Amino acid sequence: MTDIRSFRNACYEAARRTGGKVIEFRVADDVTPNFHQGLIAYRERTVAIACTRDSAVLALAEPRTIDFVDGVGESGPLTFVDAPELVAVLAALLPGSQVLTPPELNGPFDAATWPHISPDDITYWRPGTLGEALFHYWD
Repeated sequence: MTDIRSFRNACYEAARRTGGKVIEFRVADDVTPNFHQGLIAYRERTVAIACTRDSAVLALAEPRTIDFVDGVGESGPLTFVDAPELVAVLAALLPGSQVLTPPELNGPFDAATWPHISPDDITYWRPGTLGEALFHYWD
């Protein structure tokens, strides 16, 4: 399980060390999504640090737009981004965690490598990439 306090603290410290500012946290407290997000704003872009709820796996992604006016929340696969400096800082701040890169996340999903993912979910949702299997909005 992911400790929310440690994740938040790591996001704030990572932002400080990389010249960004935390602008929002999206804590997954419902069935979906299966990950929390810390959004860090930089001059040129905003990056979402996604952290799975059930394991110490992190990824960097484009922040999703949430449209609550029409009752539509976030859904669909994440678009993963590369930020090597931020990855290095997160790895140092969260020892024991695994920060995956876009090539890994956009690559094929091998269920044998990730046994904690439910075989029933894999059969039903049929994730095409590792990123879809690890960071999702499945119910």
